[in-house]
Amino acid sequence: MNTSRLSGSIALAAAAGLAAACSGGADAPTEAAAAGAEKTAAVEKVKCFGVSLAGDNDCAAGPGTSCAGTSTVDYQGNAWTYVDAGTCETTPRGDTGTFGSLSEIAEA
Repeated sequence: MNTSRLSGSIALAAAAGLAAACSGGADAPTEAAAAGAEKTAAVEKVKCFGVSLAGDNDCAAGPGTSCAGTSTVDYQGNAWTYVDAGTCETTPRGDTGTFGSLSEIAEA
């Protein structure tokens, strides 16, 4: 085995690595890239009963219904829609003067 050739290859590789490290390698990240890399917090969603329009519920519309899109009347109390956490009980049920609920609403 030719040790001088091996030593030369190692020296060349080390020099190339040193040159790359000293040159800065890749460009520094831009402000836009840094902003895009920030982790965004996911907004928690909760079930809000009584706020969906007929056929626009996410699920649960009472007996005889299969699930999403099966509510039969606007603001049906046993049909729910996902909303951002903390907004359900301030979401109006149309012009009824009442608001959504985190639990099923018994219709009068």
